[in-house]
Parts: sequence; structure tokens; C-alpha cells
Amino acid sequence: MYTIIGTVTARPETREELATLLAAQVAPTRAEEGCINYDFHVDATNPCVFVFYENWTSRAALDAHLAMPHLQPLFSQLDRLLACQVEIRPLTMLSKRAG
Repeated sequence: MYTIIGTVTARPETREELATLLAAQVAPTRAEEGCINYDFHVDATNPCVFVFYENWTSRAALDAHLAMPHLQPLFSQLDRLLACQVEIRPLTMLSKRAG
């Protein structure tokens, strides 16, 4: 399993537009081969900060996701929408998976 936390920070003036674009990625991403879970959050103290908690079957599955056509409307506008670069933090699970 390959786990990441992705943090995306909007410019205040583009927050709503970015939130809509990010939310639109959830359903198609969850349907992708290799996606275990893809959970979309907003920071409880800063509404411009969005966080994705993602589990993939492998790094290759994540790489395939990042090349998907449904991400292009988002990727083509990142410079305009974001306050800073996207942060992607890979994680290594220390506990056993539940279930």
C-alpha cells in the first residue's frame, strides 16, 4: 500500500473555485484502479487549506492517477488558484491495517 497526504492551499479569492474543482475529483478518482481510498478534507481553522488522505495499492497506481485526463482541468489552473505549491507527504504505516 502507498499512502500520501496532499495539502492544497487556495488563494483567498479563488477558494470557492478551487474547492469545486477539487470536490469534482473525488468520484472519478475513487473509481480508478488501485485507489483504496481518497478522502477530501478542509482544515478546521483555515478554510483555504484542503487536505487529501489517499491510499493506493502502489506508487505506480498513484502515478497513473496523476496522469488521468480528469485532473487536467485542475492542473492547468494551479498557478492561478494556489497560494503555494501542492505539498505531497508520503507516509509509512506502522500499525497493521484495520479489518
